Amino acid sequence: MHPTLQHLPRGGARIASIDVARGIVMLLMTVDHVRETFFMQHQVSDPMDPAATDPGLFFTRLAAHFCAPMFVFLTGLSAWLYAHPPAGPRAATGFLVKRGLLLVGLELVVVNFAWTGTLSPSIVYLQVIWAIGLAMLALALLHRLPLAVLGLLGALIVAGHNALAFVSFEPGSAASATWTILEQRGFLATDPVRIKASYPVLAWIGVILRGYACGPLYARGASPALRRRRLVAVGVACLALLVLLRMVNLYGEPLPWTMQADTLRTAMSFLNFTKYPPSLDFILLTLGCGLLVLAWIERLDTAATRVAAVFGGAPLFYYLLHLYALLALQRLAAATLGVGRADVDHVWQVWAIAVGLAAALYWPTRWFGHYKRSSGKAWVKYF
Repeated sequence: MHPTLQHLPRGGARIASIDVARGIVMLLMTVDHVRETFFMQHQVSDPMDPAATDPGLFFTRLAAHFCAPMFVFLTGLSAWLYAHPPAGPRAATGFLVKRGLLLVGLELVVVNFAWTGTLSPSIVYLQVIWAIGLAMLALALLHRLPLAVLGLLGALIVAGHNALAFVSFEPGSAASATWTILEQRGFLATDPVRIKASYPVLAWIGVILRGYACGPLYARGASPALRRRRLVAVGVACLALLVLLRMVNLYGEPLPWTMQADTLRTAMSFLNFTKYPPSLDFILLTLGCGLLVLAWIERLDTAATRVAAVFGGAPLFYYLLHLYALLALQRLAAATLGVGRADVDHVWQVWAIAVGLAAALYWPTRWFGHYKRSSGKAWVKYF
């Protein structure tokens, strides 16, 4: 069997199902970023309007909703595995702090440049990489708590943060800025630089804590059958709770679903969840399905899972690489066509570009993943 497809750790071997799941996330993310790069004339608000959005575009965007929750959950799970290698427990605080600060720094400079093409953008956006970095810093502070406490705290944050929608503070105050970072989404500064926190981080802290608390399911010697049963049970429970909450339209999602002109658009309304900040229903859907996929792929060893594992084995490297590839592609296409910005007209073209981009970046990502596992250099483990 290919070394990246070992499902349980032996020495320093990676766990394939985690890499595969993370790779699927990275590939879905690629589709969404192609949409944002080449489909600007058809941009939609988030959450999407089921009455006005083309179904193909709606479900393309919906597929991308699974990326952040699963990636943050797997980040917490991977942090537990880092702290509990087969050789015995080790301190994880330093790793989490360094990785968290690295991600925050990358968001401020490297990621913003990739999206804007300038070192002095009109607005500095603090998005998913920033949120993951802050969540890792929070985990660094909390991970020594008993796992049961961490799991309960994570669940309380995920389930309860929607009840805090009424909280507000005086604009311009330190409390308001803190709450904007945690829950509200908005501008942290407007002069001399406009800085916008696009990913409120509180719910993501809950998700990363839940991921860390699930770490023992992947401990050396853990029963694969028991692990899969628990993943399936929790995934089904999440989806059942989602249906219950969504049917009563009382809590868990600030946008109630409504009957639309036809069955398809009614289903779109039912699945139209708030991402910024992620509502309870949003997380129940994405993590519920994600846990079922995580259980299912553990027993698969196919060409597709091996490809996904390559992207999941070097996620930060691929993330940065694909953003700069998209920046270069957009500028090259615009220059070739003699336009200010190149766009495509159909959703299928978005998917085709994403497939082509992932294929082109497969080999450099595979090379770096091999280098990451074989070099022994400390810095590569952060990518």
